[in-house]
Amino acid sequence: MDIIYNAFIHLFIIAARFSALFSPKARVWLRGQEGWEEKLRAAVGSGGSWIWMHCASLGEFEQGRPVLEAIRKRSPEKKILLTFFSPSGYEVRKNYSGADCVCYLPADTRANAERFLELSSPELVIFVKYEFWNNYIALVSRQGRPFYLISAIFRPTQHFFKFYGAFFRRMLQKFTVIFVQDGRSAELLAGIGVTNVIVSGDTRFDRVLEIASAARSIDIIEAFRGDERLFIAGSSWKPDEEIIAGYINRHPSAMKWIFAPHEIHDSNLRRLEGLLEVPCTRYSAFTGNRNEARVMIIDNIGMLSSAYRYASVAAVGGGFGKGIHNVLEPACWGIPVLFGPKHEKFMEAVEMRRQGGGFSFESYVEFETVTDRLIGNNEEYERAAASAANFVKANSGATAVILREIFHEDINNAV
Repeated sequence: MDIIYNAFIHLFIIAARFSALFSPKARVWLRGQEGWEEKLRAAVGSGGSWIWMHCASLGEFEQGRPVLEAIRKRSPEKKILLTFFSPSGYEVRKNYSGADCVCYLPADTRANAERFLELSSPELVIFVKYEFWNNYIALVSRQGRPFYLISAIFRPTQHFFKFYGAFFRRMLQKFTVIFVQDGRSAELLAGIGVTNVIVSGDTRFDRVLEIASAARSIDIIEAFRGDERLFIAGSSWKPDEEIIAGYINRHPSAMKWIFAPHEIHDSNLRRLEGLLEVPCTRYSAFTGNRNEARVMIIDNIGMLSSAYRYASVAAVGGGFGKGIHNVLEPACWGIPVLFGPKHEKFMEAVEMRRQGGGFSFESYVEFETVTDRLIGNNEEYERAAASAANFVKANSGATAVILREIFHEDINNAV
């Protein structure tokens, strides 16, 4: 199986070079691959003791970030090496100040793995969630380095649990500890003989609480809201927007409304504006003298997590496509959260819905029913809001569990 795996990696590299003729993303990835060794050599040439964290992309980085920053706070003398596989992670976080070196992880050939570990020589290695590169895993394990997988989650459909999965199961045995998000993952792993497992929870809960604690005031949104309740549709897409806009057109005075669309190019903003039959304004154009607007469209990136603090209800987009965006960011402010039907793979959305802090809608009628209940029944609203807040608080603390195991001490007392 090793032969087949290594052949696949080399075929993947060839395919990426061919794809680069047509795909900008593939071209960016190849350019990053070509420069990894020089960048890493320059960084480690300054010496120091290095800790290496690897993330596939941006979402995994957000899960690893609380752990990385807790390590930095605990041991500021340590150097942090942060690697990404995907350009969508590296290009966004290549200047991240919490790491001493940020670079691409070279493709998982034996030669690359040997050279990478020879140069970096990390004293501690952390992979985040879904990263299973056999040559790196085998070499880190063989060299006896402490090796952790954090925020992992497993499902019965994965290769590890199939009759042909012995090759993949061997990778799991090589981690010092696998920190999983839930008990179901631990049960699945125990069923295939993988016992180096600790149920720590999901570090994203810690991350959203950190973000909330650092949230900034946004005077424009506060002025727009005035003394009314506010509904925020965050990271919205066309299917969400069409349903919500339909409700606004029928009930414009029920609340003030904000859309923070996932795509903010002008043509998409104009399309969104065209759905609305009530006065609206863009964030960049709002003045305190334009309070007749019932709807605001945020036409910038970076303020959504802080904007949720002003909301009474939120809807999170993406649930009509491949999957919903972050439902925890609004939930941590203690507000009910609505989302589309394609959320079954997102534990936090499923559990929030079960506990009464989250609500799914697939049609206008379903959205109207839920929203009318939350607006019209204060007791039901308060229950839902409290459930959302309690859900986030109850599931926080994964970072402390991970750090306590890695460093064999109580991180809360160490930092």
